[in-house]
Formats: sequence, C-alpha cells, structure tokens
Amino acid sequence: MRVKVIAGWSVTVLLVLAVVSGGVAELVHRPDNVAGIVHLGYPEYLATLLGAGKLLGAVAIVTPGFPVLREWAYAGVFFNMAGAAFSHLMSGDPAWRVAVTLGLAGLALASRALRAR
Repeated sequence: MRVKVIAGWSVTVLLVLAVVSGGVAELVHRPDNVAGIVHLGYPEYLATLLGAGKLLGAVAIVTPGFPVLREWAYAGVFFNMAGAAFSHLMSGDPAWRVAVTLGLAGLALASRALRAR
C-alpha cells in the first residue's frame, strides 16, 4: 500500500509541475506558446483560457476534500492534452510533439488511477 501512495504522489507531482508550468507560460503569453497555439489554428486569446484552466486544475488535483472537483480537473487535463496531441498530429507537427502531449494525457490517467479512493 505504501508503494502505491508513493507512486501516486510521484506521478501527481510530475503532472502538476507540467500543468502549472504550461499554465503560467500560457497566462503570461510566452511568445513560443502563443505561436504554437496560433500555428495549430487557434486564436491567440485561447492561451489565457487554457492557462487559467490549467492552474485551477492543478490546484484542484492537489487539494484534499473535493473529490468531484478533482475528477473534473483530471478530465480537463486529459482532454486538453489529448486534444493537443490530435491537433499536433493533424497539423503535421513532428511526432515528438504528439508523443509529449499523449504522454501528459497518460500521466493524468496514471495519477488518477493511482490516487483513486
């Protein structure tokens, strides 16, 4: 049981760090992040929405006592990353971009599975 708890929190910390760093980069409109969003065919203002959602989702994932909110946050992260992978695939981006975003979607699933109560 202790191994599952350690594994769950390890995966969750990795996920939250990735989501927070991406969220901050989008909220401050880092030029490379905004260029990536525009390259995929989305409007520039979407960076603000995605950034805010990622930060709120990261908080919800680590905050105890709100299991339904945590489930929604995991779903949001998963669908954001799966959608990003699909967008990269459809736009002809290099395979590593698809793999990274699919990896983050998988990390969300793993975190959720390991922390399920």
